[in-house]
Amino acid sequence: MAASEPKRIGLSVEVKPHAYDPAANPELFEGVLARRLIAFFIDLVILALPVLFLAMFIFVVGVVTFGLGFVFYALLSPAMVLWALFYYGSTLGGPHSATIGMRAMDIEMRTWYGSPAYFVLGAVHAIVFWVTVSVFTPLVLVVCLFNERRRCLHDILVGTVVINNEARASALRASARRPA
Repeated sequence: MAASEPKRIGLSVEVKPHAYDPAANPELFEGVLARRLIAFFIDLVILALPVLFLAMFIFVVGVVTFGLGFVFYALLSPAMVLWALFYYGSTLGGPHSATIGMRAMDIEMRTWYGSPAYFVLGAVHAIVFWVTVSVFTPLVLVVCLFNERRRCLHDILVGTVVINNEARASALRASARRPA
């Protein structure tokens, strides 16, 4: 390249193909929607219990301090948000790529190209979920009925897919091979 020519700067982007094909591996997607719904309610309870205990503690402090402690209720909403972001980030970004509810239901979250989730992805996934549910209430769940990978709107926006974990997928493969 000559000194008079402009230098090229830029970013090389490699587009990766989808890692999970529902036609080739149907066991990865079998029953995921129902299990995902149950996992959501398990996680909701796990998220709500510490917040409930904190609210009761603030109430007791408020009574003991003759009302002065009730000021701490202003910190409850930011604490709930931080707790939810930490929970989703650390569990989805953990070694299982699944929340506690998802682990109980034998499902896990992966990136669309097959990598395990990581902390920031888990936290962003939670934020995008709550935003899409707030804005598009029923549509966020209807989207998963019309795509082959059963991805919800927030999964598509963030670039994730929820599949059965390897143990459940292996069991489904084995039961499909067994003659009836």
